[in-house]
Amino acid sequence: MYDYIKGVLVSQKNLPTGSSVTVEANGIGYLLKTTQRTINELPEKNSEIKVYVSLVHKEDSMSLCGFLHKEERDLFEILQTVSGVGIKAALTIIDEFSVAELVGIMINEDYKELSRAKGIGQKSAQKIVLELKDKLLARQEDLLQISGESPKNEPACTLEVKNVLFSLGYSKEEIDNSLKYALGIPNIKLNSEEILKMSLQYLAQQ
Repeated sequence: MYDYIKGVLVSQKNLPTGSSVTVEANGIGYLLKTTQRTINELPEKNSEIKVYVSLVHKEDSMSLCGFLHKEERDLFEILQTVSGVGIKAALTIIDEFSVAELVGIMINEDYKELSRAKGIGQKSAQKIVLELKDKLLARQEDLLQISGESPKNEPACTLEVKNVLFSLGYSKEEIDNSLKYALGIPNIKLNSEEILKMSLQYLAQQ
């Protein structure tokens, strides 16, 4: 329903119950649940900002969650499709790990690292890792149909990065350009996490 809100930063709050920001756009103040990571990146009060939002509709409530980066918002939404993961747990995970770090955890199935997030036990972490990895990499066939490419001669790490970026809503052109940028960096480590990190860095600047 909503993709993003562009408006003026009115206020920000850090409470024991969670972080939030208020953004005013066209005379309406939007209260957005968010992460400490997002709060730390906010500009000064009364600055214009663009916040990518996710509307979470439950039987007894509606909440808007906001992020400064599109891939964080999209990963937040994917996390909530994992059974047992709600708004609080998804925000906690997004707050603890960057997108590249989290994807690296999923690809490496490092559930012990994920359990560092507050309130995420090892059993829950293991379940989240397995389900989220499947969801992030499940669209390989869709990606190949769009690109018309064969993965036979493609390194596994770049194929994984393509799948993740595609799952996060990026187009083939955006993915190709970001990979070209990432792989052109001298001495870059040829692993999924590092390539994804550089690709996202490129996409954030576009």
